Amino acid sequence: MDFFQDAFVYLLAAVAAVPIANRLGLGSVLGYLLAGIAIGPVLGIVGAETEEVKHFAEFGVVMMLFLIGLELQPAMLWRMRNRLLGLGGLQVLITTVLVFAAALLLGLAWQTALAIGMTLALSSTAIVLQTLQEKGLMKSQPGQSAFSVLLFQDIAVIPMLAILPLLAIESLAHHGAEHGDGHHSGAGWLDGLPPWAATLAILGVIAAIIIAGRYLMRPVFRFIAAARLREIFTAAALLLVVGIALLMYKIGLSPALGTFLAGVVLSSSEYRHELESDIEPFKGLLLGLFFISVGAGIDFGLLAREPTLIFGGAIALMLGKLVVLIVLGRAFGLRGPDMWLFALALAQAGEFAFVLFGFAEGAGVLATDLSRSLTLSVALTMLLTPLLFILHERLIAPRAHAESDRDADEIEQQGTAIVTGVGRFGQVISRMLLTNGHHVVMLDHNPDLIELWRKLGLKTYYGDATRPDLLHAAGIEEAELFVAALDDREKQTLLVEHIAKHHPDCRIIARAMDRHHVYELERAGAHHVEREIFESAVAAGRQALVALGTHPFKAERQARAFRHHDVDMIDHLRERWHEGGVDSHYIDAARARSEQLFDIMKSDRAAERHDATARGWVPPSKDAIDNLL
Repeated sequence: MDFFQDAFVYLLAAVAAVPIANRLGLGSVLGYLLAGIAIGPVLGIVGAETEEVKHFAEFGVVMMLFLIGLELQPAMLWRMRNRLLGLGGLQVLITTVLVFAAALLLGLAWQTALAIGMTLALSSTAIVLQTLQEKGLMKSQPGQSAFSVLLFQDIAVIPMLAILPLLAIESLAHHGAEHGDGHHSGAGWLDGLPPWAATLAILGVIAAIIIAGRYLMRPVFRFIAAARLREIFTAAALLLVVGIALLMYKIGLSPALGTFLAGVVLSSSEYRHELESDIEPFKGLLLGLFFISVGAGIDFGLLAREPTLIFGGAIALMLGKLVVLIVLGRAFGLRGPDMWLFALALAQAGEFAFVLFGFAEGAGVLATDLSRSLTLSVALTMLLTPLLFILHERLIAPRAHAESDRDADEIEQQGTAIVTGVGRFGQVISRMLLTNGHHVVMLDHNPDLIELWRKLGLKTYYGDATRPDLLHAAGIEEAELFVAALDDREKQTLLVEHIAKHHPDCRIIARAMDRHHVYELERAGAHHVEREIFESAVAAGRQALVALGTHPFKAERQARAFRHHDVDMIDHLRERWHEGGVDSHYIDAARARSEQLFDIMKSDRAAERHDATARGWVPPSKDAIDNLL
């Protein structure tokens, strides 16, 4: 019954806290941590079992790295080698040295200082990757840089586990032997082997994982899939992850690294997406359980007794790592908001500290009281990390964009048209204007995008298009056309409003995110507003009709009818829309227009049926062609 009671409490805490945290913009990770604090230190509902729960839930990190490996092709991993070895290696080395020196200054033995330095150099793989995935930042430059560092840190855990027993202090080693370390290195299969034999065995296991993943797993999954039993495929996916994790644990390597390697090997498999969908729910649930256990394990009594050591140590560690990460980030080409995101994301200590500090305590390197204090400091840094992401998202990123350390480019030649924002939308307009002989000034604040277009022969200028001085340099006073294609919805509307107010003779074409944004931009003064994905979506819908058997000519007519009706609906609903939101009158009118569209399409289908068995298509009449054109 205790198991069901504990499971109920943990699940209830997650279900209650995380949606509220998301609604408040705090993110799921902070929601889990606060839920753990609520049911642990605050209410005292859970307690002694949290350490066991934490070790069980750490398997969520293993699953997460397997899923990340599935997303990475080996070629992509090879392209990351400079950041993996350079950025990751330097971060671990420099942070270890700095923490080691600080611990020596505090009077600790060099062995203890080195163990603390190595452990605190690591960051939280679970929190960082989970948050980056939630925010869609994993494939961004700072996201990939952070992932490279975390992957190197996971690799670095292996030599750390080998070094810690060599740092034993005689008095502490005797104490650790009496109490037991409580942790097992997992190297039981290789105990007693000479170093060369153990190395060969490890290399053999890694090679076996690569070969099995490349040549054996596909026919195995094909055989299982043929049974058409979803639960068996899910069981096979879990068996694969658990089996590889167990194998790596038994030979003394990180289970997370083993499953990551297996994921990379299987990334080109046709069963990749099925594996992802089967494992994702288990990964998310276990990671949530891990975060709850971290929050529940915070000892506020110890924090109250030693606030300077614990809280001060956590803040000092995060500030020190922040400085190191900023310096390394700049050295490896990160600038502005990207650099800050990279540094803030990795400033905490990681979940491996719980394992390494316990292992060091048992090996006679750390005193028990010091180990507990350090473990609590680590938990506090993990608790503060989601707040740093919020700080970056709401304060630092907007200011960093506005106060970029790169000066705006000097605009050499003014044009009759100005295009602001040359991403997937603005660059198409720019190319159409340029190829028709118009002089266009292209502005954007993304330096990487600017360099790309310049390499392709499209002269683009760096700068914030909302700055009046930059618009003046671009020739806004004489420009005949202004195209607003910014990604930021609010900035886009404010920019249109500024141009309409101060340069009324310039015609404004603006990009809208959705129908309501159309109304906002029209009120701001845009002469023509185009929704960014509407035309491409209608074109894709026409192809979908053809794929399902509709004749191409009739599919084109249906697409045109849909387009005409949707544009007409924008006009019809405009007077019912207001900036405060939509009301019941707007909803009722929108529903009525949608029902009308169903009737129009149904009438069209009934009026003219195409014989799917016909050998060919009789070309349409001249009148029909004229209407189509």
